[in-house]
Amino acid sequence: MRAILLITSAALLAGCMATPERQAQVERNEGAAVLAADGQSYGDGARVTGPARTCVPLQQIRNSLVRSDRVIDFTSGAGRQAYRVVLNQRCPQLGFEQRFAYATSLTQLCSQDIITVLQGPQVMRGASCGLAPFVPVDLPRR
Repeated sequence: MRAILLITSAALLAGCMATPERQAQVERNEGAAVLAADGQSYGDGARVTGPARTCVPLQQIRNSLVRSDRVIDFTSGAGRQAYRVVLNQRCPQLGFEQRFAYATSLTQLCSQDIITVLQGPQVMRGASCGLAPFVPVDLPRR
């Protein structure tokens, strides 16, 4: 019984170790929060295409991609428009879980709205964090 437990534990630890590909992805995703000195591009290659918006109509949001504990990209259905939200602070477990919920009584999502990280297979509520302005961007092709 102990041998099985030790082997299982060792296998779980090996699965948690970062591969070079995973480490590169983590670094790229962390770079998504860093705006270059020119104010026109982010560390992951996304390019700013216009001024930040306080709110975005919900019907314009079709998909969200959580890049890290601080960065969420929102895209339209056809992928024609993307908005990057860089949170002011890290939102614990957001990058790991890569899913969140929000509630709004308006027909738009705004920078002052709160998101809540959804955790685990039972969909438990995790940390709640404030959004930030929606910056229109051209996302780099992956």
